Amino acid sequence: MTEQAIETKKVKLSQDDCQIDAYLATPTAPGNYPGIVVLQEIFGVNVHIRDVTERIAKLGYVAIAPALFQRQAPGFETGYTAEDIEIGRKYAWSQTTASQLLSDIQAAINYLKTLPEVKKDGFGCIGFCFGGHVAYLAATLSDIKATASFYGAGITTRTPGGGNPTITRSREISGTIYAFFGVDDASIPQEQVDEIAGELKKYNISHRLFRYDGSDHGFFCDRRASYNPKAAADAWEQVQQLFSQLL
Repeated sequence: MTEQAIETKKVKLSQDDCQIDAYLATPTAPGNYPGIVVLQEIFGVNVHIRDVTERIAKLGYVAIAPALFQRQAPGFETGYTAEDIEIGRKYAWSQTTASQLLSDIQAAINYLKTLPEVKKDGFGCIGFCFGGHVAYLAATLSDIKATASFYGAGITTRTPGGGNPTITRSREISGTIYAFFGVDDASIPQEQVDEIAGELKKYNISHRLFRYDGSDHGFFCDRRASYNPKAAADAWEQVQQLFSQLL
């Protein structure tokens, strides 16, 4: 597939309590493109998330990455040190809520709907790490028809802000979800992956689960020590196949 030329810019998403920053990537050629919401890791809308957003746009989608920590830390963007991980986890799990995150994702979708070049009849989302968990939540939104969830930790044990674990909402997923896990990821034991698979099957959710041998948490991110080029390449092919149903 020939990559499309794109343009990028920062935009604002209107919410009742604040304006949410977001990074938007759009093909420059005239057309009618599906919209994809990109959901960050705990490290903010950093260079990796912007890169993913741009890669998706080059495939022929309009992609947007909302800043999920806007209320706690406007402009937050960091690297991958132990200190970065600690502060990112604090923002993610103790200072966000599932309802707020879903509202912000819906705001991103609503923004995309205002763009004349975006199709209005079905959106996708993709998320990594914390964003992989949030993508599982986002799959419950009626506008979301295709979800790619990468190594979303805690899906079976908790939800942002507290309450019943996110897995208990599996029955609400109406589209297709692909979930990607590293077999060597200590933060997501294979028993938890089995539980996710069981719930998706139980409720007849259209899904595929991918488990990559020799891969750890963060295997898709080429800026992390855990990057696995082979697994990342295969997962990217699967994402393209998933999102092609929106074209």
